[in-house]
Amino acid sequence: MADNQSRRIAIVTDSTADLPEDVAKRDDIRIVPLNVHFGTDTFRDKVDLTVDEFLERLTASTELPTTSQAPPPVFENLFREIAAEGYEAIICVLISSKLSGTIQSALIAAHAVAGSIRVEVVDSLNSTLALGLQAIRARELIDEGKTVEEIVLTLQAETNRYHLVFFAETLEYLHRGGRIGKAATLVGSLLQLKPLLRVEEGVVIPFERTRTRKKALAGLQTFAETFPAIERAAALHITTPDDARNLIDAIAPRAANTDIPIGRIGPVLALHIGPGAVGVLIKEAAP
Repeated sequence: MADNQSRRIAIVTDSTADLPEDVAKRDDIRIVPLNVHFGTDTFRDKVDLTVDEFLERLTASTELPTTSQAPPPVFENLFREIAAEGYEAIICVLISSKLSGTIQSALIAAHAVAGSIRVEVVDSLNSTLALGLQAIRARELIDEGKTVEEIVLTLQAETNRYHLVFFAETLEYLHRGGRIGKAATLVGSLLQLKPLLRVEEGVVIPFERTRTRKKALAGLQTFAETFPAIERAAALHITTPDDARNLIDAIAPRAANTDIPIGRIGPVLALHIGPGAVGVLIKEAAP
């Protein structure tokens, strides 16, 4: 490990990365929480509100809660804290700019601290562990002694190697939350289906139509099997860990590295896709 280089460059991501706490601590990845709003009550994602607490409130609430990005001062305060610790630069890799205004907040904050520390904001064009693994990738590149420029260029060049496909029990949450993108074409008479959806170029699009949960789960496995070589694989869930475990058990033997094999989607994203959702993340091996 390049200790001096590690000390020079810090990593920041946001709470939608769904990184396990021990992994974030291991790789010294700072996490900025997004917000969940139930009426006039505001909760910081995974700080003031766990997934289980969120689901309890969601069930009891008569109105669908909302989410919002962290405001610029939250990023600015963190950036200044990192500068005070002696770091020279920050790699800030965040949820897709097409799904959230989080990147805009970070850019405003980066401009505000420009005289104190260099901040490079990277659009992951993804979310959940597809974002989390990009933050981990930044740590690997730092430990290899790469420069800030090299890290940013590598992260940007590799964004199209992360493939996230998931299904929701209903499209109602995505539709009401306004995050459905091109998948809006499935809304209406198809709300009762369990369609597979894909994050592509930063937005949610339709991938495959399925009518049952069993077929949707099988579709996720089939999708993973289309890749000739897998560098990393993970299964994602909100309320059904057994489904995620069975999925990763089927995929893991084909993956070169499965350091986070199963992830739980946090409150902010769970709000938009609803309980019962399951997904698969594939980082395809380099050509």
